[in-house]
Amino acid sequence: MNAVSDYINSRRSAFADDLAELLRIASVSADSRQNAETRRAADWVAAQFKNVGLATEVIPTAGHALVYAESPPVPGKPVVLVYGHYDVQPPEPLDEWISPPFEPTVRDGNIYARGATDDKGQMLTHVKSVEAWIKSVGKLPLQVKFLIEGEEEVGSEHLEPYVEKNRNKLACDAVVISDCSQFAPGIPAITYGLRGIAYYELRLRGPKQDLHSGTFGGAITNPANALVALLAALKDANGRIQVPGFYDDVVPLSEREREEYRALPLTDEEFMRSVGVAEMFGEAGYSAIERRWARPTCDINGLTSGYQGEGAKTVLPAKASAKFSFRLVPNQDPKKIAKSLRKFLKDRLPPGIEMELVDHHGAPGVLISLESPYIHAAATAIEAAFGRAPVFVREGGSIPIVNTFARELGADVLLLGWGQNDDNTHSPNEKFSLDDYHRGTLASAHLWEQIAKLESRGQGSGVGGQGKKKD
Repeated sequence: MNAVSDYINSRRSAFADDLAELLRIASVSADSRQNAETRRAADWVAAQFKNVGLATEVIPTAGHALVYAESPPVPGKPVVLVYGHYDVQPPEPLDEWISPPFEPTVRDGNIYARGATDDKGQMLTHVKSVEAWIKSVGKLPLQVKFLIEGEEEVGSEHLEPYVEKNRNKLACDAVVISDCSQFAPGIPAITYGLRGIAYYELRLRGPKQDLHSGTFGGAITNPANALVALLAALKDANGRIQVPGFYDDVVPLSEREREEYRALPLTDEEFMRSVGVAEMFGEAGYSAIERRWARPTCDINGLTSGYQGEGAKTVLPAKASAKFSFRLVPNQDPKKIAKSLRKFLKDRLPPGIEMELVDHHGAPGVLISLESPYIHAAATAIEAAFGRAPVFVREGGSIPIVNTFARELGADVLLLGWGQNDDNTHSPNEKFSLDDYHRGTLASAHLWEQIAKLESRGQGSGVGGQGKKKD
């Protein structure tokens, strides 16, 4: 491992230059005008793999290409799949960038550019750690596979079908994803849990057209009034969700988890200051961190009805709609909740109102056991690179592809973020600490050593045949 570490330290400048080169490519997947740039980013990533001798494919899809690569099998050792993406968010608004979004600029130890932390910089740490092993030692201590996509920022439409059709090729013991953050500067983290989501749109219809509220009000149900009553019924005064069976399958927090969260350097008072509120509200008996990471929620995301222009208009609207979502925790089932929710709303529908409930999308939560040997291996690797043990956190958001990997490959998913919460992901002046870039590369290199010490579960040793497709 000393030779690998020495290689990484000696190549810090070259690795930073390579990152800057990738960041200059405007691979905005949502912008068809940048399709050539997006393909150029795929080819650039593929060239990185080929240059270190990995079997590499650029796989076309109906959208942007997938890049697949793998090192040779190592009999008896675990197999790791690294997932990342080379596409980036649109850079607008351009006038808020201090330096142009596709002209990487270093300021105060950070490299500023679109995609710096999401996800080019973080993804590249694993590419460079593999390079370090191969160039300094001649081989990796286990097999590493890569699946890098170009559509993460537009919904990964073609990724899930590819994973489902290529289980054997992608077979592995663990999946590594670095597309998240540390807990705070100097406090690395392993994310072991994600909340799921169930997203709905409720549409109500009353009279055939908008009516005069003075002439008709009081004789028929106002759809806007009905909408707010139905939405209010979803939660009680203490924030407890009222849909029958909603909490039946919730996995409770363990005492170990609650102790870990209490030890984190973020109090409820600090959290309130950070978001600019004077008081908190939420499910009784839980801290802000517990509510955000590990408890289910219900939130209205948008409301539409009636007159919203300047001045007054006394209208009784014909229609009203709302978009709302539940954040789910393991083991809640989005389909089971949708069925119960539909009945809950229909049972409370007032007279004269027709209802349509649109189920936009759903994904279950994910929870990796803190006793997983892959979690322990990652913790050891991170401590070796960052100089302190990581904390264990959950994430309140949802990453549906994590569910896909866990379900289709039967592998533990390691979410190892090297970024920071203030990296301006999706915003102007996106950045990534170069020190964290190099520490992340070193942690990744240590990770291959630590996982190679584990016993393979037989999920993927060599399956996939050096890049040849096996469906």
